Amino acid sequence: MTETARTAPEFSRPVIADTVSPGGMVEKIEARPGERAALARRFDLQDIAFLKATVRLRRVRGEMIRVTGELEADVTQTCVVTLEPVAAHVADSFSALFAPDHLLPKETEEEAFEVSFAATEDADVPEAMPRGIIDIGELAAQHLSLALDPYPRKEGASFEDIVEPEEEAEAEAEAARPNPFAELARLKRPT
Repeated sequence: MTETARTAPEFSRPVIADTVSPGGMVEKIEARPGERAALARRFDLQDIAFLKATVRLRRVRGEMIRVTGELEADVTQTCVVTLEPVAAHVADSFSALFAPDHLLPKETEEEAFEVSFAATEDADVPEAMPRGIIDIGELAAQHLSLALDPYPRKEGASFEDIVEPEEEAEAEAEAARPNPFAELARLKRPT
C-alpha cells in the first residue's frame, strides 16, 4: 500500500466544519487501545498508555475555524543510550486555523495573503479543510509527535568514549612515525 492510498488516520475524530457555531464547541477525545497501539507504531514508541485531548473549535472570519486544545499522554520511549524503556508524561497545547479551499491562497497570491494575515491576531496561515472536515484526532496526534522528547534518556544514562582496538593501534602508529618537519629542521644549517 502506498502512502497516498492510506486510509483513515490511526486516531481519527472528524468534525464537520458546518456544525461549528460562532459561539464555538468543545470536544473531549480519548484514544482507544487499538488507536494507541497504531500511534505507538507510527511514532516509534514502545507504548502509549493513554492519550486524551480537550479541543475547542470556534468560527472566525465567517468560514474559518480556529482550533485550540490541550493534550495529555503517558508514553514509553526507547532510551537513545541504553535502548531501555523510558516512561514520559507529555502535556502540550496547540492551535491551528482551518479554511475552506476557496479561501486558501493560490501560489501567485501567497505573499499578499501572508501580509494580510500578518496584520491580524491570527497570524498563522490556515490549513485546508478537505471536504469541509477537520480531523481533531489527527491534529492531536500530530502535536503529540511534536511534543515528544526526540532524544529520550534513562536517568543516569550517558555516552562513554569507546576506543576501538583498531583506532587505538592507528593512533599509536601515528605517534611513532617521525615528523617530516623534524627531519627538515635537522638538515637546516645554522647560520
